[in-house]
Amino acid sequence: MDWKLILQIAGVLLGLTYLWLEYRADIRLWIVGLVMPVVHGALYFKAGLYADCSMQVYYVLAGLYGWAVWRRARRHTAPEAAKKAPATIVHTPLGQIPGLVAVYVAAHAAIYLLLVRFTNSTVPFWDAGTTAASIVAMWMLSRKQVEQWLVWLAVDVVTVGLYFYKGIPLTAGLYALYSVLAVAGYLRWRQMARPA
Repeated sequence: MDWKLILQIAGVLLGLTYLWLEYRADIRLWIVGLVMPVVHGALYFKAGLYADCSMQVYYVLAGLYGWAVWRRARRHTAPEAAKKAPATIVHTPLGQIPGLVAVYVAAHAAIYLLLVRFTNSTVPFWDAGTTAASIVAMWMLSRKQVEQWLVWLAVDVVTVGLYFYKGIPLTAGLYALYSVLAVAGYLRWRQMARPA
């Protein structure tokens, strides 16, 4: 039994479900987002992508946080509007961008140093970079910021090459699809966003 293949297939199915729910701004994305990290964590560990593997713990915690934020926003919304969307989609405030960039740079550097010092990773720079950007994107998603799609697009494009290189082509294919859907998600959320 090829566990790497089975984990890739399960991850692809969960990933597609998650992305569809995210595209629709459906609160159930957080439920799928609690299961998906377990599957991906096992896959990434087998592939030697240690930062991506440990990132799955963050995804579970971020998923719980995102669920709570969206549920809280839903309770403070008129009942008929809450059924359509649990929180208002917004653009990232310009004043927040330097802080997000600083978090990305600090996380990238810290994760890179950990990978170089404590693992046998063959791709520490790229693994650290996609992981750091994912940290930022998940926080932006929890805040329903339109531009989170652009961060995910950058992560997805780099990840396609990284996963092909590490021998997990089905997951690389999923991220290629994620790249296309990130553009569609960005365009949809931009239309749905509250005017600035």
